[in-house]
This record gives sequence, structure tokens and C-alpha cells, in this order.
Amino acid sequence: MTAPETFQARFETSKGTFVVEAHRQWAPNGVDRFYNLVENGFFDDVRFFRVIAGFMAQFGINGDPEIQSAWREANIQDDPVVTGNTRGRVSFAQTSMPNSRSTQLFINFGDNSRLDGMGFAAIGEVISGMDVVDALYSGYGEGAPGGSGPSQGRIQEEGNAYLEAEFAELDYIERATISGGN
Repeated sequence: MTAPETFQARFETSKGTFVVEAHRQWAPNGVDRFYNLVENGFFDDVRFFRVIAGFMAQFGINGDPEIQSAWREANIQDDPVVTGNTRGRVSFAQTSMPNSRSTQLFINFGDNSRLDGMGFAAIGEVISGMDVVDALYSGYGEGAPGGSGPSQGRIQEEGNAYLEAEFAELDYIERATISGGN
């Protein structure tokens, strides 16, 4: 579905609630994907698996490996960067390959405008509850193999069972819903 021009997505998490306002004019492909993921409950019971203090909080690998498998190669076309990666802005994660955005997003903790030149197009921003985002558990740091945090490959294959067994302190999204749009 095509997303409304602007809408709000409410994220109820293990730390509290925050709201993201998405702007289709910033990144239409990304905002459409985000809208559909929220509308279809994709983010429910999803962990913030990569939280790096001062940098960002990343989420968007479904806790059910079967659901994630269906989305793993469902990439979307790149959007030009219209709005930068500053505090509270939300962008899709991507690889260095073109058109590699799928389901993973991150919320910027600070000014990460250095990511703009790498094609990370912001889709929206946290308009309330940034204190909740700031409080997400960051004790595991960078993911494996570069750090002691979770392996994205293992999350894809084993889902929440892996995370609950080995990274029990991770905060998570209880439920995400669309809370308004025009």
C-alpha cells in the first residue's frame, strides 16, 4: 500500500512508548515500506538488537525466522537523501550495495550526518518519547563478529529464541501501530 503523506507510528516498548512521524516526501519508497511493516504487525515482539550509545538503536529483524525469511530478500529501491541523519531521525539500514534496504531501521542518537553521503535517507523522526529511545539497553554494543552483541545471521536463522537465551537484556517492541495520517 502507498502510505499517507505523513503519519505517526506508535511504538510500545519494554522501556515505554515513543512515536515516529513519517514523511513520504522525505523518502517515498522507505516510508511506504515502513507503513506496510507497521500495518502488518512486523515489528511486534522485535528486539533492538544493536544499540550503540551515542550513535544509534537498530531494530527490524522479526523474531520468527519464518516471517523474517519471507522478507530477507524483499529489498526496496533507494531514495535520495532529502533530510539528514540527526538526533531522533529514523532511517533504513542498508549495505554498501544499491537498493539493499529491507526491514531494518535505526534511530539516530546524535548528529550522524556523515551517513547522508552514504545514502541513508531519513524516513521520519521521533516526535515524542526520545527519552525512551535514549534508555534502550546498550550494554552489548556492536554486533558479532566485530563486537560482543548479537549476530544478525543468527537472529535471522534462530529468531527471538537465540536473543532470549543469549541476550536477555535487550529491549523490544511490544507492539507498533499506525496512530494517525493524512
